[in-house]
Amino acid sequence: MNRKVSMGALAIATTLLSANSGMAAERGAGFYLLGSKGPAAGIAPPPGLYFQNDIYLYDGSLGGGKQLPTGGKLAVGVEGQAVLAAPTLLWVPEEEVLDGRLGLGLTVPYGWMKTNADVTIAGPLGGTATGAVTDTVFTVGDPLVSASLGWDTGNLHWQVGTIINVPIGDYQDGEISNIAFHHWGADVNGALTWLDPASGYELSGALGMTFNAENPATNYKSGNELHFEWAALKHFGQTWDLGLVGYAYHQTTGDSGDGAPRPFKGKAYAVGATIGWNFEVANQPVSARIKYFHEFGVENRAEGDSVFLTIALPLNSPKKSSPE
Repeated sequence: MNRKVSMGALAIATTLLSANSGMAAERGAGFYLLGSKGPAAGIAPPPGLYFQNDIYLYDGSLGGGKQLPTGGKLAVGVEGQAVLAAPTLLWVPEEEVLDGRLGLGLTVPYGWMKTNADVTIAGPLGGTATGAVTDTVFTVGDPLVSASLGWDTGNLHWQVGTIINVPIGDYQDGEISNIAFHHWGADVNGALTWLDPASGYELSGALGMTFNAENPATNYKSGNELHFEWAALKHFGQTWDLGLVGYAYHQTTGDSGDGAPRPFKGKAYAVGATIGWNFEVANQPVSARIKYFHEFGVENRAEGDSVFLTIALPLNSPKKSSPE
């Protein structure tokens, strides 16, 4: 398998992000999907058109009588599960920009989410309380558009990028389960990968900041969110790899607006494992990856476990080099 095309398919996950369940801010959620970067985070794929689909499974809870602002209400005793898909198209043109490879992408998330709350309190600052509520939804979230630039020198690969959340998804006003966020948002990020082909060892890291606009349906504005993701892997030839992954998340500014009577800042850490497999279908390279994360040290957000199942492949790409 051509190494550049294979690593390019593997790296699609590092350039596009998708909708998420169980982060911080309003609803305990943010449009940047923690854990989406990690292996090959700094590697920009070669020119071509790529497709990737991430299946994301999450199970978490916010216990201890803690309150969560969601749908213009306060929910207490929250438990949530989600199964989301994030199909992504990524185009890398032949022309270089600033001596780097430009990537332009589109992600349209959809899926299933279920939220249980022991008590919900109507009104942004409290009001009429109701009993246990269960809300289940299967729908389409907000699309995300992205742009990135990547460079290489020797064993070092790095890229910078941005992701924009476009609030046109199916948002259900007043419901406690939503995949769409109903507000504009932008994430600015950078990533670095050191990969030694001789030894097969890889170290990757990605740092970013998410900025959120106000949700006009709830008059709630989530604070800025800082996130760092990392991966340490051993590649066994070009066929498969095995390693550790993790992330750290800190909300740097408090939420504001209705339903935020005090600074509401989230914090979370996670560690887990990953395994990747590169193979061919009809002489085309395909990359598959599984990532598992366990969260700890969590404040003001749901705490749980998540699994990513990822398939990435080029729809067209440069032809393989002829063997010497």
